Amino acid sequence: MASLRDLRSRIKSVGNIKQITRAMEMVATTKLRRFQDRAVASRPYAQEIAHLLGRLSAAMGDKLAGDPIFRPGPGKAVGLLVIGSDRGLCGAYNSQLFMALERWIAANPGVDLRCFVYGKRAYQYLQKRGLKIERYFAEPPLEKLDYRLAKFTAKTLTEAFTSGEYREVKILYTAFESMAKYVPSTVGFLPVQSDAAQASQGASDVILEPNVEALLGKLVPRYLETRIYNAMLEAITSEYASRRMAMKNATDAATDMQGMLKGIYNRKRQEGITKELLDIVGGAEAVRGK
Repeated sequence: MASLRDLRSRIKSVGNIKQITRAMEMVATTKLRRFQDRAVASRPYAQEIAHLLGRLSAAMGDKLAGDPIFRPGPGKAVGLLVIGSDRGLCGAYNSQLFMALERWIAANPGVDLRCFVYGKRAYQYLQKRGLKIERYFAEPPLEKLDYRLAKFTAKTLTEAFTSGEYREVKILYTAFESMAKYVPSTVGFLPVQSDAAQASQGASDVILEPNVEALLGKLVPRYLETRIYNAMLEAITSEYASRRMAMKNATDAATDMQGMLKGIYNRKRQEGITKELLDIVGGAEAVRGK
């Protein structure tokens, strides 16, 4: 059984760990609020630009069939942008993302999958898994993401798609739904799919200047950049929500363990005091007997 010195040492160690996890929880909470505000603010813009794309697509009609962005590519490969995390200590965030990836691979056997990766943890997993990594975006990290990063990523994926090697390009990221719910999701990116309901709204005669083709040519890159930007924001928000929850659970577990150890320590200390008192009383009785 552990001695009093060992128990004191363990209580101190658990207390130090609790201070670290509590500090990490506070940092994660602060960053979570910042990224959550940005993610929520970006959604109305993403939805509106998607509606506008649907209306312009309806105005174009059959002319879209000649645009390579709006039809499957001639190649057989499938591109997948995987957005993971650079660091651990974020609970089941990465493992759930990788499980979603494995489910997609199992549902599409024999596919020529080529990955574009954000996040060191995702890159390490894909390497270990033996999957083909087309490009690893190491800099800048997702924590420093801005619209320029999304623009660069969208341009890279569009160039890859139009090269003729790919059939389609998808995004695997973690969608942020609430502080306690974040769901790994695989969504299509290229070719661009216009929503039928949105398209029907644009069927009426509308005067567009300069013309539909010019507007669509300007809008499609913005639409793709916005989708990437929103996916990145939701992924980093989900990461910090998961890290906050993991650090909170670790802090609560450390508090419980510290209370248990203190209880054991107090009982052992009381037993030692009682034993010393019994020894004193026994010695005094022995002296009296003489």
